[in-house]
Amino acid sequence: MLVTMLLPFLLASCNPNQERRYRMEMALPVLGSPDATLPWDALPGAPPMPDDTRRALARAWQRETAQQGSGSRHTEASDRPLYVNRLLLEKSPYLLQHANNPVNWFPWGEEAFELARRLGRPVLLSIGYSTCHWCHVMERESFQDLELAEFINRHYVPIKVDREERPDVDAIYMAALQMMTGSGGWPLTAWLNPDRVPFYAGTYFPARDGDRMNATGLLTLLRRLEQLYREDPDKIASVASTAVDALRKSMTSRPSGDLPGPELLTRVAASIRPYFDEREGGLLPAPKFPGNMPLRLLFREHARDGDQQALDMALLTLEKMAAGGLNDQLGGGFHRYSTDEHWLVPHFEKMLYDNAILVQAYLDAYQVTGRRDMARVVESVLAYVEREMTSPAGAFFAATDADGLDPSGALREGVYFTWTPGELARVLPPRQQQVVSLVLGVTREGHLEGRSVLHRAMSEEQAAAELGMATGELVAELDSALVLLRRARDRRTPPTRDEKIILSWNGLMISAFARASLVIQQGAPGPGSYLESAERAASFALENMLVSGRLRRVFLDGVSDIPGTLDDYAFLIAGLLDLFQVTGDRRWLDQAVSLEDATREHFQDSTHGGFFFTADDAETLLVREKPILDGARPSGNAVQAMNLIKLAGFTARDSYLRRALGTIAVAGSGMSRNPDAFSEMMLALDAFHAGMSEVILVIPRDQPSGPMVDLLTRGFFPHAMVVLHWERDDAARPASGGSLALLEGKTSIAGLPTAYLCRGGRCLPPTNDPEMVRQQLILPRH
Repeated sequence: MLVTMLLPFLLASCNPNQERRYRMEMALPVLGSPDATLPWDALPGAPPMPDDTRRALARAWQRETAQQGSGSRHTEASDRPLYVNRLLLEKSPYLLQHANNPVNWFPWGEEAFELARRLGRPVLLSIGYSTCHWCHVMERESFQDLELAEFINRHYVPIKVDREERPDVDAIYMAALQMMTGSGGWPLTAWLNPDRVPFYAGTYFPARDGDRMNATGLLTLLRRLEQLYREDPDKIASVASTAVDALRKSMTSRPSGDLPGPELLTRVAASIRPYFDEREGGLLPAPKFPGNMPLRLLFREHARDGDQQALDMALLTLEKMAAGGLNDQLGGGFHRYSTDEHWLVPHFEKMLYDNAILVQAYLDAYQVTGRRDMARVVESVLAYVEREMTSPAGAFFAATDADGLDPSGALREGVYFTWTPGELARVLPPRQQQVVSLVLGVTREGHLEGRSVLHRAMSEEQAAAELGMATGELVAELDSALVLLRRARDRRTPPTRDEKIILSWNGLMISAFARASLVIQQGAPGPGSYLESAERAASFALENMLVSGRLRRVFLDGVSDIPGTLDDYAFLIAGLLDLFQVTGDRRWLDQAVSLEDATREHFQDSTHGGFFFTADDAETLLVREKPILDGARPSGNAVQAMNLIKLAGFTARDSYLRRALGTIAVAGSGMSRNPDAFSEMMLALDAFHAGMSEVILVIPRDQPSGPMVDLLTRGFFPHAMVVLHWERDDAARPASGGSLALLEGKTSIAGLPTAYLCRGGRCLPPTNDPEMVRQQLILPRH
């Protein structure tokens, strides 16, 4: 076990006199002026910064002055922070949140690792993201603590990473954390040698022993591990060697057997049934994450085999999530996850990708059941995204924080979203207070520190009966109350919004808007339409994040300089293909084909199949990962496999299908052992075994709706690639490179919406008979 190192505390406490002593004793001379001082204090215990770094910091200070909203407790009376580190030079909101820590943070890069080699020190790596609640807690408790900061600065080289900017770095050290501890999460805290190899890892640590009922605090760990690193280098080397070998083995997948057969697709519901919560939906135990349920696979299992239990599990989960506190009942949009089994008290951050993924599941539910409540959830989520998460240029912001300011000015999780009876009384007339309290579950006891999380605690019919009202009257009162509550909430200080434009997440939301346009608005264009939102975001990405044929991952403050990963390419290609399907516009398909060419050239493993997460010319890390498992987001390999299957159908190029099958095969044995862990790859496997149909729906200009349009937009045919081909004067223009051969010569019959259906290389005569098309698209039950 680790050897305990006993050192006297460097500082007894953190107080203003002590801080002033640091400022007087450790201020560094500015640039070329030996008598002047910087407008901030030297970082306690840190080696001097190079002159060029200090010049850059001085320029950044003058330009922005981190004096505004630093959040640091180390400030002068003017609220100017006393400390500034290299993170002030970064653009990431998460890194800037730590720019005024007394810790001598470095961004990820060779400068930090070279310094660690030169000084013979270990590296303290801290990875998180801007809306992570426990990242904020650790920042306040540990990284603003002068005693911890000085120990870190004297004995480590500390590095901060925004996992949303560098998912490639995060993936490696998250895999190491999971191997070392059996679990993961953020903040991710890892100890590395100067060669970037981890020898210890954890997540959140309180500052000191006994804090938050933890036996060992961060300061003790820092001391023990630094002593071990210094006194027993052989042990550190042994642990590091074992770690890097395990990482390379686990993160570089190769084909693992034959392509699984279609029988695997019937095992999804059975594989999750032992963990399914039959009362509240989702998987036990809590916390419950929406993404842990293979919802879309369950709908396909029902469509293929008539498995009623698969359908029931999916619908119950969607119903309970929509009714719970996980769903923002006032503003729309889903929070990150539920801390309890009832979907009641969420972790309150909202992520763009969670909402994009859930839109797809609710659209499936609407198509399968025709239930308007499922469509209303989609409409609520997309209204939230349009209102609060869309930039003026049309791209989508990344996330909003869990924490907000309470009336005293203190940061508290969920305070923006929660209510007390007293707050209701200040906003609503008495009758509406009664209605909201019953229907949305506001009580004196509350659910979180005396505050209530709004959720559907009682049906409108039950509440009406209890209050002696007609249901229609109660609904009217509730609707009026919700308007007043939204206005009141808008006057609160909202959670911080991370305004990074992350390309892969935008790709997911482009798909969500495009498919909602198809299913709910039947492809209707025009101002304010879902189609317009999808097209604006796609145009932004292609105009601002595509440089010399290569994608960039993040756009922030007018700059996009981080190379794109597999997810960025795969998810954007998927969004462009969805746009092509709803518009029939060749530009989206042509762009998808061009980006797929770049993906093949720079990411594909031409030897073993599948795609690496980073490009062939990206920074060399410990491992070049080939991700096949789904996580909080779908696997990039799985999404790209489905892209290739679609492209094979749209372009009639068999090479796409061969590469798709090679990608699926990489996950073969893993899917066979644990199918629900590969839900997105299972969708691609399902598409291959079922065989995808191409359906061109020609829609006359003067007949944009009707039974055929309803069937092919609102019916659930997961193995049909429906393309809306709007009949117009330029419809017959030739396709460049043959990429739109499937649209050539296709016109409507008798002025009615007309379907052209092809399957397995065989095309049927065009028809405007919806029943004939439906019969062709229904798969035979096994």
